[in-house]
Formats: sequence, C-alpha cells, structure tokens
Amino acid sequence: MDTKQPNQLNIELPEEIAEGIYSNLALINHSQSEFVVDFIRIMPNMPKAKVKSRIVLTPQHAKRLLLALRENVKKFEAVHGKISEPVQHNFPLNFTPNAQA
Repeated sequence: MDTKQPNQLNIELPEEIAEGIYSNLALINHSQSEFVVDFIRIMPNMPKAKVKSRIVLTPQHAKRLLLALRENVKKFEAVHGKISEPVQHNFPLNFTPNAQA
C-alpha cells in the first residue's frame, strides 16, 4: 500500500549540497525569459572574487522567490528583531548588474 499523498514531492538533499556555500554578495541579471543570480564570496583584502554558485530562474519562479524571501524575513524579524541595513559597498566590477543584494 502506497502511503504517499497525491501531489507529494520527495526532495533529496545530497550531503555535499546540504553543507551549503557561503556567499556575501549576489548579482542579479535578467533577460526577457530568465533571471540569473550569481552568488559570490568576497574576502577581505583580496582583489578577486569568485562566483560560488549560479541559479537560473524563470520570471515566475523569481517572483515566487521574492515573495518567499519577503515572508521569511518578516518572520525572522518578528522573532529576532529588525535586520539592520548593510552599508552599501561600491565594488569595482567590470560589468553592470541589474541588481545587487
């Protein structure tokens, strides 16, 4: 007998992915059909930074992510207090991203 609920999705999280990757800069670009989010780690006193992960999303999924992040930040702040706004850094980049987070 199958005990799975209809429309239930099993999600597998491999061990190497479960560890996560630290990122302290995200650059977001988009075209008509997709959003590209590059997660970057910038280290102090290092002239170079590497993209650690790139995620490509449809516009619909990008909007869902925006709404989910907004809701989760709201819940976090309700428990832990307001998140202070970071100091804006002007990194010398050789391209112009559409957005930075």
